[in-house]
Amino acid sequence: MKVAIGSDHGGINIKEELKALMDEMGISYEDVGCDCTDSVDYPDYALPVAKKVVEKEVDRGILVCGTGIGMSIAANKVKGIRCALVHDTFSAKATREHNDTNILAMGERVIGPGLARDITKIWLETEFEGGRHATRVGKITNIEESHS
Repeated sequence: MKVAIGSDHGGINIKEELKALMDEMGISYEDVGCDCTDSVDYPDYALPVAKKVVEKEVDRGILVCGTGIGMSIAANKVKGIRCALVHDTFSAKATREHNDTNILAMGERVIGPGLARDITKIWLETEFEGGRHATRVGKITNIEESHS
């Protein structure tokens, strides 16, 4: 598995924590930035991660900003992205099993590094269940196709 990871200034600390986690898990990743604490614009980091996912340069993406909200909104504007904003372990598992999410978004000002690691590990290790969930994800894709 290969993951693209990005953050704005509000998510840089958790991004670094998650890179260490992926190193421990043996998962390769590409960091698209940012690498500063100066104020930057989250869409500038959400878009490259989303593009890498839809162009199949990577298998999944992870985005972190202050709340995770801006990143998830920006990423979900890209056709083919199913980005979930997650701040608990139950949702991390469910969003992979039921929604086949391909990008995980989190907020550094909302959760701490330990919980972010737990969420990410669960999200990376959980597979899509398919079945009735595939039908539902297909309906989401149809909505996206009919409104592009």
